[in-house]
Amino acid sequence: MESWNLVETTNRDDCSGADPTWRTSSLRRGQGSTTAPLRSTSRSVSRIRGLFKRVVDVTGATTGLIATLPLMAVIALLIRSTMGAPILFRQRRPGLYGKPFTLVKFRTMSEDRSPSGELCPEEMRLTRLGKFLRRTSLDELPQLWNVLRGELSLVGPRPLLMQYLDRYSQEQMRRHDVKPGITGWAQVNGRNTISWEQKFSLDVWYVDNWSIMLDFRILAMTIVRVFSGKGVSQDGCATAKEFMGNRAGKNSDIHP
Repeated sequence: MESWNLVETTNRDDCSGADPTWRTSSLRRGQGSTTAPLRSTSRSVSRIRGLFKRVVDVTGATTGLIATLPLMAVIALLIRSTMGAPILFRQRRPGLYGKPFTLVKFRTMSEDRSPSGELCPEEMRLTRLGKFLRRTSLDELPQLWNVLRGELSLVGPRPLLMQYLDRYSQEQMRRHDVKPGITGWAQVNGRNTISWEQKFSLDVWYVDNWSIMLDFRILAMTIVRVFSGKGVSQDGCATAKEFMGNRAGKNSDIHP
């Protein structure tokens, strides 16, 4: 009599960037050279959840852009009158699976340089308007455009610097298994007042525990954090020290 064994395999489903790992089962006869796939609902469920997340992103970003357009126009005029051009800050950041994209946000620092021609430290170039924009997170508003383009999600691990990709441990790299977000689990649980290791641990937890309800919870917590103005920067830094990898090294300020 032939025997059949149930075998599970792990596959990647990157249709949404929300839950990239799904499991499927198959029956294998005996020592098995032949497999007969069993119809699994896990992949379709993952796609539905990812599609719903994308619908929430597009709806939220569209609504946010329309609602804040007058405010963004005022901010743009203030930046232009106090700091000059450009109004927007653009930088390449790693997205889903580390694929680069151009992040946009309102500019918060001047271009002041030392007599030798080098840019002054960030804490010296951060303007009063810039401090206000960062404290209220209004500098992040242009990223709603990144959400509409599908490069960002409303919620997800923050997109950091491209050079960090070579500095992550294998576990930390898993934070890129979902789309990055404007806000995230690490942002509502300490933001720049916690260590990089703590941030990455929270990011990976989000990857493993993502759900639509969790996203709504993070969005609600973000509103509270924005009004509190807490966690914007580490002591003695404009924002946070650069992540130098899992070995101790010299740090410098960055704007995550």
